[in-house]
Amino acid sequence: MGVEFIYPEFEVIRNENRCIACRVCERQCANEVHYYSEERGIMMSDESKCVNCQRCVSLCPTRALKIVKSDCTLRENANWSNDTIREIYKQANSGGVLLSSMGNPKPLPVYWDRILINASQVTNPPIDPLREPMETRVFLGKRPEKIRRDENGRIICDLPPQISLAMPVMFSAMSYGSISYNAHASLARAASELGILYNTGEGGLHEDFYQYGPHTVVQVASGRFGVHEDYLQTGAAIEIKMGQGAKPGIGGHLPGAKITGDVSRTRMIPEGSDAISPAPHHDIYSIEDLRQLVFSLKEATNYTKPVIVKVAAVHNIAAIASGIARSGADIIAIDGFRGGTGAAPTRIRDNVGIPIELALASVDQRLRDEGLRNNVSLVAAGSIRSAADVVKAIALGADACYIATAALLALGCHLCRTCQSGKCNWGIATQRPDLVKRLNPDMGSERLVNLMTAWRHEIMELMGGMGINSIEALRGNRLMLRGVGLTDRELKILGISHAGE
Repeated sequence: MGVEFIYPEFEVIRNENRCIACRVCERQCANEVHYYSEERGIMMSDESKCVNCQRCVSLCPTRALKIVKSDCTLRENANWSNDTIREIYKQANSGGVLLSSMGNPKPLPVYWDRILINASQVTNPPIDPLREPMETRVFLGKRPEKIRRDENGRIICDLPPQISLAMPVMFSAMSYGSISYNAHASLARAASELGILYNTGEGGLHEDFYQYGPHTVVQVASGRFGVHEDYLQTGAAIEIKMGQGAKPGIGGHLPGAKITGDVSRTRMIPEGSDAISPAPHHDIYSIEDLRQLVFSLKEATNYTKPVIVKVAAVHNIAAIASGIARSGADIIAIDGFRGGTGAAPTRIRDNVGIPIELALASVDQRLRDEGLRNNVSLVAAGSIRSAADVVKAIALGADACYIATAALLALGCHLCRTCQSGKCNWGIATQRPDLVKRLNPDMGSERLVNLMTAWRHEIMELMGGMGINSIEALRGNRLMLRGVGLTDRELKILGISHAGE
């Protein structure tokens, strides 16, 4: 204890009348919060190590435990919050940059919650999705400007490479190393069963998962980890990662402690060495340079794979997207500032970037104004939390959405935001064998399939209520959206009317 001491953020409340000292909590806690006191013959807790992951609470056989937020805090101050003071104490004590995981937790506007969906009533009647066909399948890639026919009147179908999705959702990039083998297995199996795709992230593709290649997006990031010809040929699409919503302008860093045997082989780097991705691709400093990489990847795969370029949502995103659309890319993925991460500098995560809702609307409008909209598909990412968010994103101009945090929650994540420690008690963001085995891939994939099946039903119901029977008819249909509590400027950028208009 010293000048920087603050009472622990969470308290472990143990009901001594219920506790049977079975020591399950001790065995299950990777943070070593719980321990047995031989002297007193009871279970005790070191609350300073608790991250409120709820593992002990979930598995206590007698319901003897609960975790509560401590009410012992510093004096209230609207300008100097407890979190701000804690962070200053940490940096004054260590001299280091603060690291955080998951998405931005700050109380900034969530525009999805300020946008409502319009419904049809009489003149344009709703559609019953139980009795009438609803099309949720989407194709991502370049689109022809018009239908072409041969001399016999038959449609010419020489389309560029496309991604086919049974519903407009994909599992976003989470690398092997940042998340566990079992988490990747769950995502790969679920994507295959659902008829959608999952993204390898920048850590390469484990040899066991090559069988899921038709449902895999392989990523090429600045570190080029795990990138080789077989890797590129295996995936259904290739994604060039230029930026990430949780840390725009920042590269990646996977600590050496997570670079264990299989991770080392998959990433093709020495075991125990830090995997550091530079902030920029050192061969890309212009749209012309990006175009060279796009076509290098197309050449390497004989023009059979669509190429995605992933960028973070930043203030000039519309102009950036316009350049990417001219680079030869087939799909642009835009990641908003609430996007998750395994580890990012706290200041970057919480202060850099813009919301995906505003970025998506401005990009869609810019590409339409310049006659480029059919040159690329748009994928929205960065805290897509429900089927309603998906529908709103498509109405704002997206062709599909990436989800990551929602998928991890389905696997059992409790958002304790300590992924960077490698001590994930739920077996997700860890490489420790004793923790990895806590996530059963069979159960994990089943839960992901259940989640996406539920979302698909909800998407069809929402579209039916709008009197729309296909994703294609919903795309960019902003007439079906209304804003609540938004300024005129926000409504103009979103391209929607206020409720009541």
